[in-house]
Amino acid sequence: MRYLIVNGDDFGMSRGVTEGIIDAHVHGILTSTSMLVERAFSQAAARRAAEHPDLSVGLHVCLTREGGEEALNFDDPASSRLGLRRQLDRFCELIGEPPTHLDAHHHVHRDPRLRPLFEELAEELRVPLRDRSAARHLSVFYGQWKGRTHLEQISVEHLAKILRDDADQGIAELACHPGRLEPDLDSAYVAPRAVELETLCSPIIRDVLDELGVELIAFRDLARVSLEA
Repeated sequence: MRYLIVNGDDFGMSRGVTEGIIDAHVHGILTSTSMLVERAFSQAAARRAAEHPDLSVGLHVCLTREGGEEALNFDDPASSRLGLRRQLDRFCELIGEPPTHLDAHHHVHRDPRLRPLFEELAEELRVPLRDRSAARHLSVFYGQWKGRTHLEQISVEHLAKILRDDADQGIAELACHPGRLEPDLDSAYVAPRAVELETLCSPIIRDVLDELGVELIAFRDLARVSLEA
């Protein structure tokens, strides 16, 4: 049996991103999301999450500025741990329960200086950490590479190819970044979000999943499914 988690990063970044993730959950294949907790729209995003209890909500830790530079000293474990704990506490305050999974903005959980801290927190919470769980992380559904936009990489055709090429049995996490079109968003990834949203809501993708025998699951289902897979 094949299982697929479809996880939307950046929940709470803005109104357009948050509503796009909700759209992809309600009308498309998105099952989980990772939330930024220190943005102006984080509280509103938490309210939207409460309206959709089937949506698994994880913590999208942000320890960087928009350009990717460090927002604190990664060489100082105490400072980094404090940043992680602060954001976990804020998540629990907003959502009312611990996250169903962990990952990080700009993938800083992969930084050798931070990785042990993320692993420590994931073990404490007993939740999956991206790249360190039973779900293989698929990062190829993304519309920007080497500073250039490639909308063909987030088309319906390309997502169908990704799903067919990843034909092994097991569990995978497809990372995505859907959003409603929001030209004023302070992000390098604006127009592709709307294309991702359209692709994730395409009935063709549903047909491909049915054809391949892939069952959509959320991160909260991962522990149970891991025992069955």
